[in-house]
Amino acid sequence: MRVLIAGASGLIGSALGERLRRDGHEVRRLVRREAREGGEFRWDPPSGTIASGAFEGVDAVVNLGGKPLFPGRWSAMRKQQLTDSRVEPTEVLAEAVAEHSVGVLVNASGVTYYGDAGSSIVDESAPRGRGFLPELCEAWEAATAAAGDARVVKLRSGLVLSARGGLYATLRPLFRLALGGRLGNGRQYMPWIALEDEVGAIVHVLTHNDVSGPVNLTGPAAVTNAEFTRAVGRAVHRPAPWWVPGIALKAVLGQAAEEMALFSVRAVPAALERSGYQFRHRTLDSALAAA
Repeated sequence: MRVLIAGASGLIGSALGERLRRDGHEVRRLVRREAREGGEFRWDPPSGTIASGAFEGVDAVVNLGGKPLFPGRWSAMRKQQLTDSRVEPTEVLAEAVAEHSVGVLVNASGVTYYGDAGSSIVDESAPRGRGFLPELCEAWEAATAAAGDARVVKLRSGLVLSARGGLYATLRPLFRLALGGRLGNGRQYMPWIALEDEVGAIVHVLTHNDVSGPVNLTGPAAVTNAEFTRAVGRAVHRPAPWWVPGIALKAVLGQAAEEMALFSVRAVPAALERSGYQFRHRTLDSALAAA
């Protein structure tokens, strides 16, 4: 299979490229700078341009792009930047997928689509929640409509755990210094997934033609923030005695705290498991040990 990846230099994209090459697939990368090596093709989403030949013989496109949601508060300008970095590039790719008759488009999204769902279990049939992130995810996913007859998979990812980057890489040094602790009341659910399963699931949906639409990329059992905090403490062999009050998080991060640090999504990977995917890390302790 020949796979074209946008966002190939990020945590998930780089691991996905390694896995695909190891499995014998050809990987091409879309880059915003000048192409420096074979397999790289420059693109510029604002102008809608993609280097000639990028889609030649391509079987599938994976779009993992988007500016990080953290750090910092979400000003109106920051929200627009987050939206523009996701929706516009997806529209450009989807149109190119249709133009070049590519069979598959796998597009990133997030479990933040569901908003704050409390302790309710949510699968892919759950409605969009309320707030900036749910609306952003909805617009992001809607941008794939331009892909025409392609099979489209919308990856609603949880918190990806890896020592190479992301949340756990940020938290681990703090926990090793015994500075870890729960956020707010600690009862909010945190849908996690090991990097190995995030990548494995993407390869799975690429190679299983019966999978389409939204797919939750989360571990089988979401845990509360309090449980997550204790598990990270066990993983690094340190206590995690501290507590960050929700009001303090809101004072520093504003809406970002409410929709990320304090939001609760008890998401389950129903579509993924129905399609036959077998998790390598079914528990949080296993995922953290792998990280």
